[in-house]
Amino acid sequence: MNPSLVYLTQTDTTVGFLSQADKKLSRAKQRDSKQKTLQVVDTLRTLKQFIRVPNLHKKTIRNAKNSTFIYPNQNAFRVVHHNSKHQNFLQKFNLMYSTSANKTKNSFNLEYALNNSDIVVYTKENFQEKKASSIYKISKNKKIKIR
Repeated sequence: MNPSLVYLTQTDTTVGFLSQADKKLSRAKQRDSKQKTLQVVDTLRTLKQFIRVPNLHKKTIRNAKNSTFIYPNQNAFRVVHHNSKHQNFLQKFNLMYSTSANKTKNSFNLEYALNNSDIVVYTKENFQEKKASSIYKISKNKKIKIR
């Protein structure tokens, strides 16, 4: 699998671009490449390979649904639900960068999304713009809701 491909797919939250190359996603969204990009993982076990979860938040993260957490090292991760179609797709990669499939500050436009992706992953449900994940910033001692 080519790690620089941009996939257009229905994620567990909304329609998204996914890639193993975060710079390519920044170009697709037409945003500053210095801006950090959310990473999605297929399991908690995969998450542990990339980040140390503060003890206070382990249960919260294990039970979270459709939530993104910004960790003390400023990296943002979201664990995808078990037994979802999106998790089945992610298991082929374990970890991918993810962002909504739209131009920065704009709503979803199918034509734009198709023109800025290399591979389109279709499902029976087609593409549906849904609510984005909640975002929390966590530190050793506290959790702050960002979105």
